[in-house]
Amino acid sequence: MEVTNHTLAEATTTAPFIDYAVCVDDGNRPAKHVGDWPTEGQVYAVRVTEGKAEGSDLVHVLGFQGEAPYFNAFAPHRFEIIERVWLN
Repeated sequence: MEVTNHTLAEATTTAPFIDYAVCVDDGNRPAKHVGDWPTEGQVYAVRVTEGKAEGSDLVHVLGFQGEAPYFNAFAPHRFEIIERVWLN
């Protein structure tokens, strides 16, 4: 399955919850990154997934748009999960 930009609706089809995370590190933006970039101190709806190529977790900011290879995925050290909301 190819990982692409996730919307809120698409994320909730695979799991009935949304995580919220605060960005704690918006520095060192990769030169190849094209698309939205998080702002330190802002809270975002996110989905954490296993990065198949990287072998570690990735944080997808829901609603962000970005081009390959990063799409809307960021390293987990950039975020702190602060809340999980169950949608039932």
